[in-house]
Formats: sequence, structure tokens, C-alpha cells
Amino acid sequence: MTRLSSGVPGLDDLLGGGLIPGTLAVVVGATGIGKTQLGLQFAHADAGVSGNGSAGRRGILFDMTSRGDPQSHGDYAQRMFDWRLTSVDPEQAPRLDDGFFAASRNHGDYLNVFRNAGRRVTRRDLTMEEYQEWQAELARKLNTAIAFFYGNFVQGCRRAVMDGIEPLEKKNDSIQLELFEYIYHQILRKDPEWVARDLFREHYRAHEEQIAASKYDPAKIGALLLYTSAETMLDPLLERPLDEGDLLANANTIIFMGKRRTADGKLYRALHVAKHRGSACSDEIVSYVIDDRGVRLEGS
Repeated sequence: MTRLSSGVPGLDDLLGGGLIPGTLAVVVGATGIGKTQLGLQFAHADAGVSGNGSAGRRGILFDMTSRGDPQSHGDYAQRMFDWRLTSVDPEQAPRLDDGFFAASRNHGDYLNVFRNAGRRVTRRDLTMEEYQEWQAELARKLNTAIAFFYGNFVQGCRRAVMDGIEPLEKKNDSIQLELFEYIYHQILRKDPEWVARDLFREHYRAHEEQIAASKYDPAKIGALLLYTSAETMLDPLLERPLDEGDLLANANTIIFMGKRRTADGKLYRALHVAKHRGSACSDEIVSYVIDDRGVRLEGS
């Protein structure tokens, strides 16, 4: 089986050679622990690499941040890889014309669907009217999101990073998780012909030949979700129970990132591969550092 490199020095060894395409990997950790850097390293890992089905394409980033706490994706990408992210306007409807499938069409590589609206995306904090407004907003922007993923996939992109989910006590309250579930099941893992039908709708027949000629295999797409936790220390993450139906329970791969304390009271960053179905993986807890190239495991 062809693996997807994580892009993180030393991490692929813990993962038995890398992440498994066609599955969901989730990185869990508190704000500032290094998730965004790791996500960008994963997204950048195919850049300039030929012969692996990705056409040497970088991955794309789908940001669900809504509270005005920027994840600094653009700053990190520029500093780490000299990569200038091309942002998609979530308010602008996609152009579904004959040039949609052209190699020259730029579908962007970064989409913040909520544009830092400064509002919590949870049902508990919204009145029924406000919740209905959120649903209407999502409905307006959904076609833009579908075009963002589908347009990049038909051009050879094979990596998708999703970020910005806030920690909640009751996961069913999260509109962000609701959106992620749709993106994952109805775009990333869906037959591309049916994704195209959802996107083009009444114009599907006009583009049917281009759609047929632009098929890709969803089983070759790597999906990485960056999930913000309330816990900052690694040990409580390792002890966290997984409820049936919980996002982490259904993920193929789980990587926890958190802080630990040395015997003399100093803090350091460490990670652990808590789950990696279908592959051998290490049981180690490994310390890591963050430098100008991102996350790097100690000794790598």
C-alpha cells in the first residue's frame, strides 16, 4: 500500500511508513501546541513530487474558525515553505463555466468558510432564529466549498487539511462538526461523479464529458483534521474516553499533541500515536520541537 508522508521528520517512522490514504487522520491538541504547523507540513509534503498520483501538487486547507482567533495559516505557510496561500472568497459563488476544468483555473488553496465572524458556532449559544441564520449562511456557502474541494481534486490535489473546530462539552451542539461531517462524507469520500452532480446541478449535462474525463479516486485522498482540545497536557488526552459515534472513535488515525512535565518541573512538547488502524505503529511518547520548518521529532 502506498502511504502518504506526514511531512514531519521522524513521524512517519511512528506511523509504520506514513498515513493511509482514503482514511481520516485526526490531530488533537490545545491551541499553540503545533497542530497548524503539522497540518501545513502534511499539505506541503507532495510539492514537487512526481509519480505519486498528486501531480506534484500541494494540499488544500479548509478553515472552520469563526471566533476571530486566526490560525495564522498564511503566515506559517510563507515562513515555513515560502508558500503564498491563495484564499477563496466564501461569499462569492463559484464560476461553473467551461473553464472550470482547465489546468489554468486557480481554485485556491485556502478557504475560511466563516471568515472569522466572531461568533461561537454552537447551538447552545444561539437562539433558534440565530441558528436558522447560520444554517442559511452555510447553505449559501456550501457550493463554494464543494467547488473548492472538487476543483482542486480534479487538478491532481490529493491532500486536504481541515482546521478550526473548537472544543465543546457536547459535540452535538457544534455546527462546525456538522459541517465537517458533510464535507468528509459528501465530498471527500463520495464518488466524484456525484460530487459533480451536487455542484453543477441543472448544468451537469452541459459538463458531463469534462466530468467523466476528470475523475479521481477518493481512496487516494488523504484527509487530516486538526481538532482543538480543552486539555493542554498530553496525559489527560491519553486518558480521554471515546464515546460510540464520537469523531475520534470513527477516525482511522489519532495523534495526540500536548505538554508534559519533567522531573524538575520543566514543560516540553510530546506526541503519541493513539490509534492507527490497518498498520503497525509505535507505542512511544515522543518529544518534539517547533522550528522555522515546523514540527520535528527530537533526534530526527
